[in-house]
Amino acid sequence: MTNDPFSDPQWRESRHPAGLPDAELLAQSELGRGRTGGPGGQHRNRVATHVTLTHLETGVLAQAGERRSAEENKAAALRRLRYALAVEHRTPVAPGEARTLLWSTRCTGAGRIVCAERHHDHPTLIAEALDVLAACAWDAARAATRLCCTQTQLVRLLGEHPPALERLNRERRERGSRPLSPRA
Repeated sequence: MTNDPFSDPQWRESRHPAGLPDAELLAQSELGRGRTGGPGGQHRNRVATHVTLTHLETGVLAQAGERRSAEENKAAALRRLRYALAVEHRTPVAPGEARTLLWSTRCTGAGRIVCAERHHDHPTLIAEALDVLAACAWDAARAATRLCCTQTQLVRLLGEHPPALERLNRERRERGSRPLSPRA
């Protein structure tokens, strides 16, 4: 893939597979192709454009088949794989301040997290936020302190990807804590 934003050296510092460069993440994944039905005409039914990526180490998978081009579907499946890894796979976090280089570049001095949902950093920020939350027994206030942001900003970030917020609230319910809302 060309113009891979994940090949930037700051990504090497990330602990989570969602932050790997495209080539590395693809090398750690099994690529499957197939056919899908739906709109797209004859070309769609004759060519195997549906793409499934399975991260071999974790078993997490993502797929895309809504586009007519296999390359476009591969790019979409790769982004979905990053989000799926972010939500489903946890990596250990050392005690103390938990910010990575990426996190510190995306969090302002006022504790505000600045990253649009469509930006390539977004899945990795979600992964790192969930890792720190897991290390803090899903206590959002403690995790926000370790990430040097506000609890409101942390919950809003997760709210931008509903499965991430659902994961946080499921873990909190299992521990007897109330669910959090990004509007709070």
